[in-house]
Amino acid sequence: MGKKTYSFFPGCSLKASGHENTQSLLKFCDMVDIELEELPDWNCCGSSSAHSVNHDVARDLPLRNISLVPKGQPLLIACPSCLIRLKQSFLGLKNDGNLQKKYEQDWGRPFDPGLEIIHFFELFKRIQLKAYIKDPKTRLKGIKVAPYYGCMLSMPPDLRNEPSHYGLMEEALSSLGADVISYGYETQCCGTYLSVAKPKLSERVVTQIISRAMDAGAECLVTACAMCHLNLEIRCALKNPIPAFHFSELLSMALGAENQKKWFPKHIVDPLPLLKQRGLLKS
Repeated sequence: MGKKTYSFFPGCSLKASGHENTQSLLKFCDMVDIELEELPDWNCCGSSSAHSVNHDVARDLPLRNISLVPKGQPLLIACPSCLIRLKQSFLGLKNDGNLQKKYEQDWGRPFDPGLEIIHFFELFKRIQLKAYIKDPKTRLKGIKVAPYYGCMLSMPPDLRNEPSHYGLMEEALSSLGADVISYGYETQCCGTYLSVAKPKLSERVVTQIISRAMDAGAECLVTACAMCHLNLEIRCALKNPIPAFHFSELLSMALGAENQKKWFPKHIVDPLPLLKQRGLLKS
């Protein structure tokens, strides 16, 4: 069997502050026979700002990205916020014939009602990970991990029929030999973009999240969102906080990916001492 190809919308966070998330995500997909083709000339999805300021812009930014997807090719998104923006716009387009006509006029492409837009977690569910890993239970060597999903994977009412991904990281990391820590703050909001507008508020909630994870015995956190990962690192007021990993980083390490040190320069809390202590770091 050849590789399965998906279009890939990275979004702003994964291309900037979360670049290591993209690197490890691409590595993981390559190692499990998934090819990601980045959308050409993609634009910001509108994030948390556009829909609060201009509804037309908030609608058109995601629709332009949707118009770039080749017909018949699924679209993969790793950022929960980007996923919501594109999913909501696609749903609105699918249910509005007049908007479909405008879409075709604006972007010069017919609407594809069969387009599949999925989160990375949904892709992960479709992979038989054991087919790519020998002795999976030995891979993460009992590292004590606190999963952190954040709040954006809790879909808004118009996307209530979307699959729930909560519990996926716990199941996957346990199957790879990690010791998964339950601490009660897995879905607590990190403050998202209030980190910019009200940094002290974000500092308070982030410090509480990390403190609870550390009190429960975690050696590190693993995140589902690049924006959450950034907030956990820059807004924690603790003197010696535990490091945070992207889920794709731990998955790629479990698969034995090479050049792992290239992922970590942007980590503010250095994860290398923990990885060396646990014997998890490859060159």
